[in-house]
Amino acid sequence: VQLQAFGGGLVQAGGSLRLSCAASGRTFSSYFMGWFRQAPGKEREFVAAISWSGSNTYYADSVEGRFTISRNKAKNTVYLQMSSLKPEDTAVYYCAARPDYGLGPAEFGSWGQGTLVTVSS
Repeated sequence: VQLQAFGGGLVQAGGSLRLSCAASGRTFSSYFMGWFRQAPGKEREFVAAISWSGSNTYYADSVEGRFTISRNKAKNTVYLQMSSLKPEDTAVYYCAARPDYGLGPAEFGSWGQGTLVTVSS
């Protein structure tokens, strides 16, 4: 599966932004999808993930209650709705795919190119 993330930009603290990840490939609907982020000088970290059915979602503690992951199988797209953004959310955000459950970056084999989110204070 090939992935392309977009929707990043500059937003003020407290604001909202929605990221999208468009996927190509006939088996997209069966993939476990995740969002990760990497801030300057830091390691890539898990943000959110969603099961192939969309019925199970997983979040990092730092974004729980503020971010929502969802998927639209008909559009082959996964979304990350981000609200109440904080300056510490500033990072390059990546979407990723794997055949089954996993939350670690090393467990994902397919990655999009990343989209930059900058939150100003």
